[in-house]
Amino acid sequence: MEWVPKTELGRKVLNGEINSLDEVFLKGYRIMEPEIVDFLLPNLKVEIFLIGGSSGKGGGKKRVPVRRTTRMHKSGRRHKISMLVAVGNEDGWVGIGLGAGPMGKQREVYEKAVREAKKNIIPILRGCGSWECRCGEKHSIPLTVTGKCGSVRVKLMPAPRGLGLCAPDEIKKLLRLAGIQDIWMKSRGDTRTRINFVRAVFDALKSLHRYKLPEEFKIKSGIIGEKE
Repeated sequence: MEWVPKTELGRKVLNGEINSLDEVFLKGYRIMEPEIVDFLLPNLKVEIFLIGGSSGKGGGKKRVPVRRTTRMHKSGRRHKISMLVAVGNEDGWVGIGLGAGPMGKQREVYEKAVREAKKNIIPILRGCGSWECRCGEKHSIPLTVTGKCGSVRVKLMPAPRGLGLCAPDEIKKLLRLAGIQDIWMKSRGDTRTRINFVRAVFDALKSLHRYKLPEEFKIKSGIIGEKE
């Protein structure tokens, strides 16, 4: 099906006036159509987070990708499901999205979550800010950042090359899609609430752009190359 843009940004992308997502963010546009991301950044990868739970054999809880909730109405119980996904190119772009809908519509809920994730996609500032490494390559993050959502607080710290991702398995999905290979992480709060946990890490990644870094620091940490 041919894409018909509904926003000014969409029309500029389709007409070739804007040719990259970097240009979209530099000019301060807000992405309102997921087709814009499909057009400028094709072949995105998708990861589904295990945010739900079902009773396992012999007790305990088995993690599943669909979270089920129930509300009581005059007409009886109404069931609802939700899914949380992340999209990224494993090279500096990542976004998360939450989709919800009626029971039995898993496919529609999944597609809604993917569309939301594409509209929330952001660039990730990568570098080598670890004092143990200083290799100047983009395998980690350039500085320590924090993020929060609900009761969850997280702290992401630069790590030396070869350490890997010192984070829970669900968080590793988000970090890999962002293109981060090595990182230290601390967390506190009710991290069993997976949605808040993922959103707190995403908030920390977004905060990488809240700092105005000196040019000397950018060169040393590998964010930009040395000028000739």
